[in-house]
Amino acid sequence: MKISIPENILKAITLLTDGGYEAYIVGGCVRDAYLNKIPNDWDITTSATPEQMKNIFSDFRVIETGIKHGTLSVIIDGDVIEITTMRVDGDYTDNRHPDSVEFTCEIHKDLSRRDFTVNAMAYNPETGLVDPFDGRGDIERKIIRCVGDPDRRFSEDALRIMRALRFACTLDFNIAPETAESIIKNKALLNNVAKERIRVELLKLLCGVRVKEILLDFALVFFEIIPELEPMYNFPQNTPYHIFDVWEHTALAVQNVPADPVLRMAMLLHDIGKPAMHTVDENGISHFKRHQSVSFEKSCEILKRLRFSKSEQEEITRIILYHDLHPKGEREEIIRLCVELSTDFMLRLIPVFKADAMAQNPEFLHSTFDEINRTEQMIHKLTEEKVCLSMEDLTVNGNDLSDLGFKGRNIGSTLKLILDKVSQGEISNVREEILTYIKENILLN
Repeated sequence: MKISIPENILKAITLLTDGGYEAYIVGGCVRDAYLNKIPNDWDITTSATPEQMKNIFSDFRVIETGIKHGTLSVIIDGDVIEITTMRVDGDYTDNRHPDSVEFTCEIHKDLSRRDFTVNAMAYNPETGLVDPFDGRGDIERKIIRCVGDPDRRFSEDALRIMRALRFACTLDFNIAPETAESIIKNKALLNNVAKERIRVELLKLLCGVRVKEILLDFALVFFEIIPELEPMYNFPQNTPYHIFDVWEHTALAVQNVPADPVLRMAMLLHDIGKPAMHTVDENGISHFKRHQSVSFEKSCEILKRLRFSKSEQEEITRIILYHDLHPKGEREEIIRLCVELSTDFMLRLIPVFKADAMAQNPEFLHSTFDEINRTEQMIHKLTEEKVCLSMEDLTVNGNDLSDLGFKGRNIGSTLKLILDKVSQGEISNVREEILTYIKENILLN
């Protein structure tokens, strides 16, 4: 198979080979090419040292990205191209970065330090594929397998544990048995990895097509990075509406919601408060009253710990707080919810409602989906009818109230009162009528 390589990447390889050095595209770009995907990044490895590379690319802008580890970035035709000297890594005492590196001229040695066989391939347009660990065979078999000893690979860089799960999730691959066993065995090493790096891999993983299976098969890994999830494991839901335990329900709900990082993270945490709020009635039926609030509180702590941005924290936790609304689709109810929560947020909740329902007892799915669809249709109908559902839709604003003598918080509270009256049809959204109502019913009182 011949890989189609962009012109500026070919230019870099040609300059290196014309200078007497070996050069290959390497890693994920080779993997993606064999998967018939367009690579996001094109990385090059070469036998040239950083100093030799500087000479080769003296006519280009060169950035010393990671010169300690042999990496330079070269700007060619406006693109940043990372080029790294072939190397052998020393010890990894921090389970993340090599303490030292030794440059090599042998591509096989460079490939032997890499994480997984599917990423340990190199390609040169003239010499073809270099694949000493049968990465192409593992692509065809749809397997994620460590290069060499899995324990060594994960002890070198613990983030590889999350990367293995992420590749399996996003590529729809299985994880080789010896690699899977090592992942569980070495999961505690993840405590040595920066929370930001964990978050990035977790979100990519959650958006993969195989997320349900990975959540179920590697639950212990997720409990290592988010210990609050562990009480959900094998926790029964003895209620007619549920046929799965809390963790199985969660895995299904994550799989069922669209592959949006915010939605999938919200579904991962949406029922995290259930075990703490579990009660049983006289008939042996389980109840989880107020679990939404507890899930919200726990999620605030988790998201902050994992270094989510403030806006991400707010959006995810708000979805968690309102994931269990169960609206029936009735007009007055939907108007009230749109005014209270916003129309956009109610539409954002629709796939959450559906994903949650699909992870429950299928016996009730049809009736639940009828209610969700009625809710969605009513929201769109109200929008089409231009029903006033937000303060922005009102024909008066804060300046109008200020002119009438309102100050500070009274402006906001009065606008909220007027919005409630207008949205419920008690007064029309006509500027003169609203101002008259305010003068006669609020100012005079």
